[in-house]
Amino acid sequence: MSHIMTIFLSLTILALLTYSASSENGDDYVQDACSVTRYRNLCIRSLSPFSTTAKRNPTTWARAGVSVTISEAKRVAKLLTKLSTSTGGRNKGALLDCIECFEDSIDNLHKSLYVLRELNGQTFNSQMSDVTTWMSAALTDEDTCLDGFSDHKGRKIKSLQNRITNVTYITSNALALVNKLATTGISDP
Repeated sequence: MSHIMTIFLSLTILALLTYSASSENGDDYVQDACSVTRYRNLCIRSLSPFSTTAKRNPTTWARAGVSVTISEAKRVAKLLTKLSTSTGGRNKGALLDCIECFEDSIDNLHKSLYVLRELNGQTFNSQMSDVTTWMSAALTDEDTCLDGFSDHKGRKIKSLQNRITNVTYITSNALALVNKLATTGISDP
């Protein structure tokens, strides 16, 4: 009987140490923040570097989500521009339209991040309404870009569609974090 108790006690201590370690490195923070997102695993992967600074702060998580989205959208916009210089025909037209959509999306994301950095208790609701509108518009722009390739085929197009889809997922996650902030209220950074 004492052998079983020793094993049970050892397993309990190991479980507590594992839980403590995951809390210390921020796993719980990012998982909690990403619990409101549609693409949770992607959210956790893309935002885990912010765990130790964001902790349980919805303002910081919203800013992190938008920042990551801007970075990824810029990468895809750069790829689109590069592809447009070496592509002709129908694909070139779709690429040029898509570049314009991504420029609009990035502009809306930048406006959102600027306002998230300047949140004010007196105008919070108005600010969050603007940010939500801009984030939704950014997502619509990205979806519009994706729609432009729906009739196109080929390995490169499929790869590009996957990259664009990934940006829409990251944007959706950022919008969910913004919506969470809108409902929880302003918090200090």
